Amino acid sequence: MRTVAVVGASLAGLSAARSLRKQGYDGRLVVIGDEPHRPYDRPPLSKEFLAGTIGAADLTLETDDEDLRAEWLLGVRATGLDSAERAVRLADGRAVRADGIVIATGAAARTLPGSEGLAGVHVLRTLDDALALRDALARGGRLVVIGGGFVGAEVASTAYTLGLDVTVVEAAPTALAGPLGETMGHIVSALHADHGVRLLCGVGVKGLGGEHRVDAVLLEDGRSIPADIVVVGVGARPCVEWLEGSGVALDNGVKCGADGRTSLAGVVAVGDCANWYDPRVGAHRRVEHWTGARERPDAAVAALLAWGAVEPGVPRPPYFWSDQYGVKIQFAGHAAGADSVTIEEGAPDDRNVLAVYRRAGRPVAVLGMNQPRLFTRWRKQLAVATS
Repeated sequence: MRTVAVVGASLAGLSAARSLRKQGYDGRLVVIGDEPHRPYDRPPLSKEFLAGTIGAADLTLETDDEDLRAEWLLGVRATGLDSAERAVRLADGRAVRADGIVIATGAAARTLPGSEGLAGVHVLRTLDDALALRDALARGGRLVVIGGGFVGAEVASTAYTLGLDVTVVEAAPTALAGPLGETMGHIVSALHADHGVRLLCGVGVKGLGGEHRVDAVLLEDGRSIPADIVVVGVGARPCVEWLEGSGVALDNGVKCGADGRTSLAGVVAVGDCANWYDPRVGAHRRVEHWTGARERPDAAVAALLAWGAVEPGVPRPPYFWSDQYGVKIQFAGHAAGADSVTIEEGAPDDRNVLAVYRRAGRPVAVLGMNQPRLFTRWRKQLAVATS
């Protein structure tokens, strides 16, 4: 390969570029990113950065002496992939021709219909999102977070430490039940109540009040929650629209094999937009976690450079962490499909537990709350048990 294009300049794209050089690729390397910023770390956006304890310079993912010998095309969006020409089409009219292509375009925050142009309504996905939200929180007031997932919970936790009045609205009967299951989702989401943050579950949002600036969140049960600031945290959609008609198979993102290979030869996908096959469960899963974006590009790059001639391995069980109200939450594996969950250590009321999820007696996931050592031990065991 004489030229490889990496489309996406966040963690997954940077990890792919690093892996290319690490695995011996010495040809032309082009990294394309729609944001104007160099690669930065996203997890702190909802925590330390939002709280103002770190700045943008602390988010950089590149080291001072790092030189990937790459051409960086930043602030320009990919609009299409011409498989016949092996070219990535850009919004500014340029085209980047490449022998190999790494798709790492990530995901974008979902918005609330009808909220466009209404001041005081925020999402949190990018550095610019975080800057705008940080300025808003610094003014104080009443915050309503729509969506009780991990990003929403982290924003609520940060806003609580800043002294705001916080309410979290979750449409599901139990917050975090999707990733953690009902039992542990209830225990983890109880952190809100422990700190005086209101959590309203089992009710959807009908709309927002306010003519030019938001002043309330209108619930489907008729209630109205006063709001000076609203954060919409209802998940993300994979950024793959630009690939329509390219021949790359799409299904909840880019449909990939267990090593990131797509339906087109010489094209792999990594990060939040990639829907990898998981041989453990015999199904495709899109993993939107930092660790996956950091680790999986190694396998995808190996497959790309070998033109698929290497046998794909089994990806490590997905892992993520969250910091809320001073509690470190860690999770590895898949809660879906587990037929039991047992607390192996600690007490739920203390928010200090180690829980193991099993299917037919076999561990498939593990959750830790302020149990880093025991969690790390179980995570290693889980990787062996599910390989």
